[in-house]
Amino acid sequence: MSECSCGVGKNRLIYACSGTSDVGHIADLSSRKLSKEGFGKMTCLAAIGAHLSGFVESAKGADLNITIDGCPVACGKKNLEHIGVKPEAINLAELGFVKGKSPVTDKNIEKAVKVIKAKLKISKQERPVRTTGSCGCS
Repeated sequence: MSECSCGVGKNRLIYACSGTSDVGHIADLSSRKLSKEGFGKMTCLAAIGAHLSGFVESAKGADLNITIDGCPVACGKKNLEHIGVKPEAINLAELGFVKGKSPVTDKNIEKAVKVIKAKLKISKQERPVRTTGSCGCS
């Protein structure tokens, strides 16, 4: 099976920690919301960790890579740095979310999305070009 590059250089790519904690879940759902709203394209962090060439090349060629981690361990950020990519790293712990004490609610997801957008200075006018790929990363 071939690996795709899913719009190299055309999208902001969003990678989420989807860890087992509440803050990992909030990071994941916030990333999905940002992607659904068109502020970037959520893609697979596990594929980066597995060094799948299409995903690695997409990350290396993207205009902006955004990692959203739930806790100070920062697995998302470290995965991208491991392949030589410096992401714009967001850590929910730095935004006031506490592991084990941040229930996964619509209110917390909205709070995270709002703060992430403000931190990245992302507006609707700055939406990236959307592309599609056949490998499931679109």
